[in-house]
This record gives sequence, C-alpha cells and structure tokens, in this order.
Amino acid sequence: MDWKECCGKRIIKQVNTDKMLELSLIKSSKNKLLSSETLVLNEITAASKLSLSYDSLRELLEAIAIQKRYKIYNHECYTAFLKEIVSESELGDQFDIVRKARNTVNYYGKDISIEECTQIINAIKQLRTSLENKFIENFE
Repeated sequence: MDWKECCGKRIIKQVNTDKMLELSLIKSSKNKLLSSETLVLNEITAASKLSLSYDSLRELLEAIAIQKRYKIYNHECYTAFLKEIVSESELGDQFDIVRKARNTVNYYGKDISIEECTQIINAIKQLRTSLENKFIENFE
C-alpha cells in the first residue's frame, strides 16, 4: 500500500505536533524493548520477545510520525511513511520485513525458532538505532 492509498482510505490523518505524546511514546518504546530483553529467549518466550520488540519499534515510528504531523492507524502505512514521507526507502523495506515476520507469528500462529527470532529481533534493534539516530536525538 502506498501513501496515496493510505490517505485515500483515511488510515492516516494530519495532526498537530505533540511533544509530550512523542516523549511518552519514546519512553514506552524503550520500556518495551527493555522488557523484551529481560525475557530469557527459549521456545516459550520467542513469540513474546518478538512481539514486544516489534511493538517497541512501532511506538518509535508513531513518535516520529507525530513529529512529522501524522497519525497512522495501520502498520503497513508506516512502510509508506518511511519510503515516501521521510525518504528512507531502505528503512521502509527493513520495517516491512519485520512487520511481515511479526504478523505471521501473531496472526497466523507460525512457530518461530530461536534462531529466526534472534535474527528478527536483531534487525528490529538495528532499525530502531537507525531511526533514533536520524529522527529522535534532536527532540528528546
């Protein structure tokens, strides 16, 4: 789905910036990542660790979108946001990969191996770092 389609379906709306909301989302994002890191990775916790890590990334993206004056109601539209609004096509592709991986676990009941979970969580952490370096450090 591209940005135009997301807008046409009213999955995105323009909003005023809200510094307090941005900071709250960033804090919540960090807390979810830390929570994920406190869980020992095993067959039982793999899906939970993945979900927490992904949620941490999605909240960071929400803060960035608010900073850019957008409220996005569909995770797929964050890919379009990254590619078309902030001109970070590679980051958009990376987000889409982890989004799809998380969806297969959360919505389709796919079991995830410890190795695959580790790879996806590492990709999420790298993506978070890139986003923080590009968009967050200037407004915390």
